[in-house]
Amino acid sequence: MPTDAPTVADLDEKALLSRIFPRLGTPRALLGPGDDAAVIAAEDGRTVISIDTLVQDADFRLLWPSGYRTSGFDVGWKCAAQNLSDINAMGAVATSLVVSLTLPGSTTVAWVEDLADGLAAAIHVLGATECSVVGGDLGRGREIVVTAAVTGSLQGRTPVLRSGARPGDIVAVDGSLGRAAGGLAVLESHEDYAALIADPTAENLALLELATSQCRPRPPLASGPRAAESGATAMLDISDGLIRDAGRIASASGVAIELNAAAVARHAEPLRAAASRFGADPLDWVLGGGEDHGLLACFPADSELPAGFELIGEVRDGAGVTVGGQSPQTIGWDHFGG
Repeated sequence: MPTDAPTVADLDEKALLSRIFPRLGTPRALLGPGDDAAVIAAEDGRTVISIDTLVQDADFRLLWPSGYRTSGFDVGWKCAAQNLSDINAMGAVATSLVVSLTLPGSTTVAWVEDLADGLAAAIHVLGATECSVVGGDLGRGREIVVTAAVTGSLQGRTPVLRSGARPGDIVAVDGSLGRAAGGLAVLESHEDYAALIADPTAENLALLELATSQCRPRPPLASGPRAAESGATAMLDISDGLIRDAGRIASASGVAIELNAAAVARHAEPLRAAASRFGADPLDWVLGGGEDHGLLACFPADSELPAGFELIGEVRDGAGVTVGGQSPQTIGWDHFGG
């Protein structure tokens, strides 16, 4: 980036917003940016709402040990993806995003524009056709913080909670497992990211794809409503690891979840070569790695699983989560415990 590139400190708030809003497209709202608040329709009579935050050096690094530089596009994409995924996990369809940006004065205007482009691209590419950014807030701080609140519509469906699983239900997953964790290992390693790009062997390309899974996750947004319509009894998005998130369903529902060891191993096998490069166990990535933002859902035993879902376990009497009858050593991510 040129040293004379304009920074946010060179612009007032109005001028910076004038750089952002045109990049976000036409708001799908009754009233979009420009007033003190947006106005969105709630045709179902109910509104689903969630909020999530990305903090520099906690949720992303501007410069990783591998030499990879996080772009504004990466952060905008990830912000949209993780919020859209939460709405998806309720069986709802996202309808709006409001985004709060806290920025150091040294942040380049180009980086912020790139973030806006990433938000808009993720909404479009991931298929959130009813959603748009309808407003937000700007502030100055010591580090970059991106917070987004998302609303959604159930479109007449009953929300799918974490607390509805019953013994005898089957457990299924849609989306990737362990790939974002593998990508984190790539970014945090001392592999030379530029060298991986310069030497596009099959092995190096696989590592680059894992890094992309971490920076730009692809939650299966059509699958949440589809699961709700197919009778899902419980559901959540896998953001903190399969074991930890399965445990949340088990705890909320007062049941035990048994994961099929062979099914878990099928997800780990394609990651084996990459994991061995870092001295890691691919099962740890599958069981403990989050941020792929797939869906974990329970269905009645006689259900035909909706398209995209794969059988991965069953619900039993008891408590906790086991894999092949054994308590797993990998737990998953905790924002305060690591």
